[in-house]
Amino acid sequence: MGDILEFPSQQAQGLAFLDRQLRELLSSKGADEQLVDFAAGQLTKMYAALSESEQYSFTVSLPGHLNDAEKASLYQQINDGLEGIRKENHALLVGMLAQLVLAQVKLFQHERPR
Repeated sequence: MGDILEFPSQQAQGLAFLDRQLRELLSSKGADEQLVDFAAGQLTKMYAALSESEQYSFTVSLPGHLNDAEKASLYQQINDGLEGIRKENHALLVGMLAQLVLAQVKLFQHERPR
């Protein structure tokens, strides 16, 4: 069986969900279009940077005496461990990203001409 490709990607789905939620939240709070667009733009820019930072790549040298089953097992364990760490970090960073975007929205609102 080959790899499964998702369209749109999980990254695009996540960003679309965050964008939609942010726009709905700000609109429900009475934010004007300029403020909503600013917030969505900041969110998009930061989420893209976050997603890029999650593209891990490294090499592990395995001892030569391991058989194919042992190598496959180690490979799976490493991938599972990394995925767990990535998910935990992603959840934490998305929360921090949301706080940062809201702080930038408040600053934008405070600094723009009335």
